[in-house]
Amino acid sequence: MPKRSAFTLMEVMVSVVIVSVVIAALLQMQGNTTHKFFTLKEMMQTNPYSSFLLSTSDKYGFESSKIEMKQLVDEFELESDLRRRLKSMQVKIEYEVLTTIDTSELEDEEDSSQSGSTGLVFEIGKTSLISKDFSTQLIRVKIQ
Repeated sequence: MPKRSAFTLMEVMVSVVIVSVVIAALLQMQGNTTHKFFTLKEMMQTNPYSSFLLSTSDKYGFESSKIEMKQLVDEFELESDLRRRLKSMQVKIEYEVLTTIDTSELEDEEDSSQSGSTGLVFEIGKTSLISKDFSTQLIRVKIQ
């Protein structure tokens, strides 16, 4: 039997299948990475807007309202071009109460009758900051 100097058809087909599986896996990884990158980029763009809302927590966020973004950033020193861009932006703030915890209900009846009512009320809610360009949500706790 003479020595062969080429690959058989079966060997070539197996190598093509292996190479195609590796290429498919690489394309899938690249697609996932691209999706995660764009999601992260979008989150990074909306985080500064939510920080404006958090810093003005005593004025906005615990009620539903429709305001201009310039009202949220009035107290900040911003560059003039950023202030102009934010000036025209309309935002909608929606607040939804998720749960309310009254600590006075947790005390024993004997303790409350002796020492008076010292309980706090915790209101846990979700504030949504919605614009035509972005949307972000925050979980907030209000102590009364």
